[in-house]
Amino acid sequence: MKLLHISDIHLGKRVNEFSLMEDQKFILQKVIEIVKEERAEGVMIAGDIYDKSVPSAEAVQVFDRFLTQLALLGTKVFAVSGNHDSAERIAFGARLMSGQGVFLSPVYEGKTERIVLQDEFGELCIYLLPFIKPAIMRHVLEREETEINLPETYQDALKLAIERMKVDETKRNVLVAHQFVTGAGRCESEEVVVGGLDNVDGSVFDAFDYVALGHIHSPQWVGRETVRYCGTPLKYSFSEAEQEKSVTVVELKEKGRIELRTIPLFPLRDMRKICGTYMEVTARSFYQDTNREDYVQITLTDEEDIPDGLQRLRTIYPNLMRLTYDNSRTRENRAVEAVQDMEQKSGLELFGEFYEMQNNISMSAEQREFVRRLMEEREESKD
Repeated sequence: MKLLHISDIHLGKRVNEFSLMEDQKFILQKVIEIVKEERAEGVMIAGDIYDKSVPSAEAVQVFDRFLTQLALLGTKVFAVSGNHDSAERIAFGARLMSGQGVFLSPVYEGKTERIVLQDEFGELCIYLLPFIKPAIMRHVLEREETEINLPETYQDALKLAIERMKVDETKRNVLVAHQFVTGAGRCESEEVVVGGLDNVDGSVFDAFDYVALGHIHSPQWVGRETVRYCGTPLKYSFSEAEQEKSVTVVELKEKGRIELRTIPLFPLRDMRKICGTYMEVTARSFYQDTNREDYVQITLTDEEDIPDGLQRLRTIYPNLMRLTYDNSRTRENRAVEAVQDMEQKSGLELFGEFYEMQNNISMSAEQREFVRRLMEEREESKD
């Protein structure tokens, strides 16, 4: 069984006020071409299909066209909702579309959708688990009036959801999910929960032969090679400028044998960084062999700011997203460095530093746990 793994399409996304819809249409067409070339039996979409819970009409139309093309090819689709999606909107029409081989995760109400496929190696079970957080699982348990302890953490919630699947480990099992696994490296473009409260340990996935994950934008595996984030199909921040985006190809042979490889995705416009003086970056010899339509961040090393620099540079680089300076003045600006340092720290770390400044003593383990829970409750109250 050959399946493609993609995730975090974020249809409708804007970066620095630039719409990426044209780029997203282009890259989804590239995925269709890969499906044809590889003769893939299915495509797994691991969440964050849309960038907003209420997507634009155009974003919905683009996804509808993508699903229709796959269905016409006879390629099955296995998709789950992510934290950016509305689980209810993703689930709309799921029963009807399953007849065309398009399987969408339903709203989680205590059971996980399972699709059983058959090939020369026997049964292959694919489980579709939408984005899970403690509040969702607590709601399920309270409705069932069960005596099971209500989960307090993402780890507890996900572990319980998987236990309820009753996975037969003698068969080949694949999970499509959208969670943050401890140890995965993040990018600027990802939504971060304060204090890292959304962490789950990779051991919860031990029952599955392959775990198709979404949520992290950088391609990587966590714990073992078959617990994998495929990454976004496009670059969504300049922290991803050096990455090569790709589609993950998963070939499931007999139980215990999986072959993985990646196929690079080449975008309509790349996202890249440029650095140099104003005279250097505006010289024809500098840019003539590059795609000037790329999305760029330009860092000027001139000691003096260039008047109307942004607009003047956009005559050459029309998709210039960000203009910064790197010179003696900016390097001496310690305040900027302090802000950048703060942005890289979790809410729990910042609160701990504040507590230590006020009390000349670090928080105890009990105090840290109390603050962590308060932050989690605050995060969940936003939904």
